[in-house]
Amino acid sequence: MEKREEEKMQVTKTVKETREIVKAWKKEGLTVGLVPTMGFLHEGHASLIKRAREENDRVVVSVFVNPTQFGPNEDLEAYPRDFERDSTLCESIGTDLIFHPEPEDMYDSPCAYVSIEKLSDNLCGKTRPIHFRGVCTVVSKLFNIVSPDRAYFGQKDAQQLAIIKKMVKDLNFDIEIVGCPIIREEDGLAKSSRNTYLNTEERKAALCLSKSVAKGQEIIREGMSADELLKEMKMVIEAEPMAVIDYVSAVDALTMEHVDIIDRPVLVAMAVYIGKTRLIDNFSWEPAE
Repeated sequence: MEKREEEKMQVTKTVKETREIVKAWKKEGLTVGLVPTMGFLHEGHASLIKRAREENDRVVVSVFVNPTQFGPNEDLEAYPRDFERDSTLCESIGTDLIFHPEPEDMYDSPCAYVSIEKLSDNLCGKTRPIHFRGVCTVVSKLFNIVSPDRAYFGQKDAQQLAIIKKMVKDLNFDIEIVGCPIIREEDGLAKSSRNTYLNTEERKAALCLSKSVAKGQEIIREGMSADELLKEMKMVIEAEPMAVIDYVSAVDALTMEHVDIIDRPVLVAMAVYIGKTRLIDNFSWEPAE
C-alpha cells in the first residue's frame, strides 16, 4: 500500500468530479476504499473509516441521505444532518474524499432500480417494503461512481450487509465487501444516528435491546428451538413499558429465511420501537466445529 501523503481532504458534490478524482488515483495504481453513509457520523462510522484507512491507499466516504430507501411515513425529512461535524470527523481519521451529492445529481427522473428477492422478504424488509430496493440502488450507483476495491458496512445492519454481499455476487461487482463489528455505547446500546431522537427516559428504555441480545447470547445453543430462544429474548424487551416490538427473529445467516432449530449459522435480529424511534440490534451465532 502506498504511503498516503498528508493532503487536504477533498469534498465533491457531483458524480463527474468524483469520477475524475478516482480515475486519477486508479491511473497511479492506488487502491480505493469506500464507506457509504447517510451522514450524522458516530463512532460506528469512524470504525469503518479507520478500517478502510488501514486497508487502502485512498478512502472515500459518501455522505448522502438517500430518499429512495425511506417509505412515505418514515423519517426522511427528520433524519439528522450535520455535514460540518461529519467533515471534521472524516478529516481527523484521514479520509481523502467526501462525496456529498444532492438528490438531483443522484436521481434524474429514474426508471431503473436494483431489487433483491427473498433476502429482503423478512426482518426489516417485511415492515419496510421499499427499503432494500433503495439501498441496493444507491449502493450500486456509488459502486459505479467510485469504483472501489473494497466497501465497508457495519454488522449492526446485518440484513443490509447480507443483501449487499449477495447483490455484489449476483451482479459480478469486482468489489470486496468488508463487514465490521457493531460499536456500542459503554452501557451496551448500539451506536446509531437515530439514538439522537431519544429523550432521557427513552434512552434508558432503549437498553432493553442490548439486554435482550446479551440474554440470547447467553442461552443460545445448538439444537435449541428458535421459539424457545426468542421467547426468552422477547421477555426482556417486554419488561420495558416503553418498548414495542416490531420483530425479534432468528434467520439463516445466508438466506435470511426463518429457522425453527438452531442448527446452522444464524442471525438473531430485532427491531423495537422506543416511543416513535425504531432501533435495531442483532447478534450472529455459529455451531462449534
